[in-house]
Amino acid sequence: MTVAVIDYGMGNLRSVTKALEHVTTAPVRLTSDPEQIAAAERVVFPGQGAARDCMRAIDDHGLRDSIVAAAREKPFLGICMGMQVLVEHSEENGGTDCLGLFPGAVRYFGDDLRDDNGQRLKVPHMGWNTVHQTRAHPLWAGIDNDSRFYFVHSYYLETESPDLEIGHCHYGRGFTCAIARDNVFALQCHPEKSADAGLRLLENFVNWNGQT
Repeated sequence: MTVAVIDYGMGNLRSVTKALEHVTTAPVRLTSDPEQIAAAERVVFPGQGAARDCMRAIDDHGLRDSIVAAAREKPFLGICMGMQVLVEHSEENGGTDCLGLFPGAVRYFGDDLRDDNGQRLKVPHMGWNTVHQTRAHPLWAGIDNDSRFYFVHSYYLETESPDLEIGHCHYGRGFTCAIARDNVFALQCHPEKSADAGLRLLENFVNWNGQT
């Protein structure tokens, strides 16, 4: 069993790769080779930065078809920007069309984000926050509901498809922080930076057969 970590020049690639190597003895390959991605049994799609830059880098590396095929065919884990660009559109940079695999749009938190007491919140949302599991999934196994994960983002996912959301978070407003459908699981937070809960999620992923 091989795990491919997609390298398109963006994302916390070293930390993701090292965290996966910590939880599995299977080969973990950081790769931009479509053939290696196609041959891997599991695929991890990390990312950070801006949506437009991400989509441009994916196309510059000739990886759009490989990412779409992997998300349709095998256990697939999207992380941070690797979740956001799975949906239809991001309003970042004045608007960017994304991969369109799932219904949804990516929205800006805003310049006047406030907590429940009216205190101004910083954007980006950076640091630890609780993730509420909205339904059961094999990747949540052994992880307490409302466990804390590490976030760094200024934009959040909004979807009107209730069966897509699998994790919810609150920062000034409630937002979808994890999605899952069929063989795909994706989350806004960084499991590679989220201590025991994050490592458990990655371990669950490398043992997951893609079924729920």
